[in-house]
Amino acid sequence: MASQLFADLYGCDVTILNSEKDIKEIARRVVSDIGAEIVEECIHTFEPIGITYFAVITTSHFSVHTWPEYGYAAVDVFSCGEEVTERISELLKREFRASDIKVRQVERVIGERPDKEG
Repeated sequence: MASQLFADLYGCDVTILNSEKDIKEIARRVVSDIGAEIVEECIHTFEPIGITYFAVITTSHFSVHTWPEYGYAAVDVFSCGEEVTERISELLKREFRASDIKVRQVERVIGERPDKEG
């Protein structure tokens, strides 16, 4: 079983949303919190603003896409290790200094389809 968390963060600190340094630091703290390590990371800053960050982690992946002009960040945490829990959403909200967060979580079944007829 794996967990995938999708977080939409609103009212974020605009400075954080457009800082490669801050995004990398946040990613490292969140990935560590789920008991994983970063294997490889890629980050791109768009002109005039906005960042996309992606990390391959030991349990799957972590990504951030920012829209500073809207104070918005989209975060995806996919982990086949420890279950991605609600505490991650609170950590993300605090780290991005968001005023609001909407979270969706999906449990991914790895292997044979669970609803496959025999």
